[in-house]
Amino acid sequence: MKGKWAAGICPRNFYWIMKDRLAICERPGGRGDSHRRVRRTEEINWIRQQGFTRVVSLIPSTHNLHNYSEQNIAWSHWPIADNEDYRTRLEPLFVELHSLLASGEKLLVHRRALGDVVCGFMAGYLLWTGMVPSESQAVVVVEKMTERPVGSVGRRIVNAAAALPKPEARLSAVVEDEEESSGDD
Repeated sequence: MKGKWAAGICPRNFYWIMKDRLAICERPGGRGDSHRRVRRTEEINWIRQQGFTRVVSLIPSTHNLHNYSEQNIAWSHWPIADNEDYRTRLEPLFVELHSLLASGEKLLVHRRALGDVVCGFMAGYLLWTGMVPSESQAVVVVEKMTERPVGSVGRRIVNAAAALPKPEARLSAVVEDEEESSGDD
């Protein structure tokens, strides 16, 4: 591929949660009736060009996961339903996410649409790691990052995250890097 198409196109509703480490977006290619195979290919190409080492899908089904393998991008499937017991589901996912980030992976997390599940999952993760001290602050941080409200499902996820035991090791190196970069002004 040559020219501007070699870089691909950024997925819709792309936002950094942790700059250059952890991002979220809508499923590459779009959702439902608006899903397009060509767009999916261009967006996956962009993901690869940006150096993401793994895509994490929160979609309940396994649709289109093979496309990441075809583009030599590692992927993980962590299906999260709108109605489930988040307390039992979140802890192993947060532990795995924490481990992947600590090992230096650059992650992109998505679901069909960027909505309550993805935003609640990210707010819950920030709370669980201690990067954000309270449920309300975690919700506000993600709402400001994504410029969208976190609804009842997202807030249930954050509430479940608050009840989980905290990890022993924090991502202090990432937080310190963020503080150092903001102090360079």
